[in-house]
Amino acid sequence: MYSIRKKQPFYSAFLLSLFAVILFIYNAVDAQARGGPRLKSRVALIEDQGSGEVIYEKNASDIAPIASVTKLMTAMVIIDSGVPLLESITIAKADVDRYKGSRSKLDVGTTLLRAEVLKLALMASENRASAALARVFPGGKTAFVIAMNSKAKSLGMNDTTFVDSTGLRPGNVSTGHDLIKLVEAALNYPLIRQYTTTTSFQLRARKGKRPVRLDYVNSNRLARSSRWDIGLSKTGYISESGRCLVMQTTLLDKSVIMVLLDSWGKLTALGDAGRVRRWMERQNKK
Repeated sequence: MYSIRKKQPFYSAFLLSLFAVILFIYNAVDAQARGGPRLKSRVALIEDQGSGEVIYEKNASDIAPIASVTKLMTAMVIIDSGVPLLESITIAKADVDRYKGSRSKLDVGTTLLRAEVLKLALMASENRASAALARVFPGGKTAFVIAMNSKAKSLGMNDTTFVDSTGLRPGNVSTGHDLIKLVEAALNYPLIRQYTTTTSFQLRARKGKRPVRLDYVNSNRLARSSRWDIGLSKTGYISESGRCLVMQTTLLDKSVIMVLLDSWGKLTALGDAGRVRRWMERQNKK
């Protein structure tokens, strides 16, 4: 009896692992049986924006970290607040990411316009830019996060929580259904549509008295492709969230919103977008 008890934790762990594998296989087979696309993302929701019809969903009610998709809410809070976009902001030591250690082209001491800071946060997912936007917000970072969560509540995003302006902390969480609401709301902001789909941008700023020139490209490769007609886009990644992608695009003359979360592999979320597109094209031919 003693030896059986001693091995019991091992058997329990083994059975839990086996159950997880079986559940994963079941979900994959179930999605295939329903005729859906084989996606790598753990959470997926594809919706016809015009009709509200759900074209495809997978774990769309699961609450998951959303990484830099958070920056869409950051942008809405900035624009809603009415703070002057042509006001200068200087990147400070407080804006440096000491939590994840993410890299940035924006050196401490670089001065640029708030509109440029916002643009870099959205198109290039610049974390120092996003941190600076919250730091100089009236009331500081605390007031900014309160405004983010208040906006989410007003949009009916009841399973969403924001804890910072960058998305670097895993406490920024949402669901597929809530992120559809976020994208729909963000589409009402021309500046967000413009900045999230800008393919490249050459920043001319200054660091002290010295001029600075920095080149940026959109973090979403699909937004830089002529094969896609994208109206809004945001990528995201931290280790806890996997690769994330939300975007509005036109497929088969339909305005479609895609939410893809928790995909592993640098290009898998982008690959999933392509798989959704090809699946929809095949469905249309039937």
